[in-house]
Amino acid sequence: MTAPDHDPGTNSTPELPRYRALANLLTQQIESGEFAPGAALPPERALAEMHAVSRVTIRKAIEQLSGVGLVEQRRGAGTFVARRVSQPLSILTSFSEDVAARGMVAKSRLVSSGTGIASPEEVIGLGVPPGTAVTRITRLRSADGQPLALEASTVLHDALPDPDMVTTSLYAVLGDRGMRPVRAVQRLTAVAIDAYAAGLLKVAPGAPALLINRIGYAADDRAVEFTRSTFRGDRWDFVTELS
Repeated sequence: MTAPDHDPGTNSTPELPRYRALANLLTQQIESGEFAPGAALPPERALAEMHAVSRVTIRKAIEQLSGVGLVEQRRGAGTFVARRVSQPLSILTSFSEDVAARGMVAKSRLVSSGTGIASPEEVIGLGVPPGTAVTRITRLRSADGQPLALEASTVLHDALPDPDMVTTSLYAVLGDRGMRPVRAVQRLTAVAIDAYAAGLLKVAPGAPALLINRIGYAADDRAVEFTRSTFRGDRWDFVTELS
């Protein structure tokens, strides 16, 4: 009869597999800033020698970190600490401003755009009468070439008569027209990403994401923007300060 790995009658905790213990150690080093965002991890051989483990153990530890979005593996280049973007909830800023503030380059790819009549959901979100004209623009938002969010914005037609006016920041265009939101109400919901958004954001269907519904109000307290954004859960953080 084979002896058990540990005595179930004791309170001792079984030792973690070596790859998990190493993954925990690397996680601590990343979170402490020892390995900065965007920095390359040492090569597999160096890590194996440093921690006196096999390269198979190193690979399994790296796979675990990759699975939770802490690192990204680039074929032929190595393993790098993932860059995450943090957005403060206490300040109303645009995606472009949040990314630029962290020294990263924001880019947008147009997915769809057009004008039309507000749908029932948009009527409720913007608080407008049925039949109100709106402009819609859906964009894939990226930072340093990494897709981070799928953003579908609906704006009052008189605030944005032509979606082609938006080349970088929607808020910059609205600001030029004197209708930039000065406050907003946001609702954050944890969701499993659907297949359509997953394909654009380059994640597996069902991966964790944050769905953000935002209603932006101009200085005259009129709702001008209703935006629904799906953010990758492994690349974007929302931060709030409590006092």
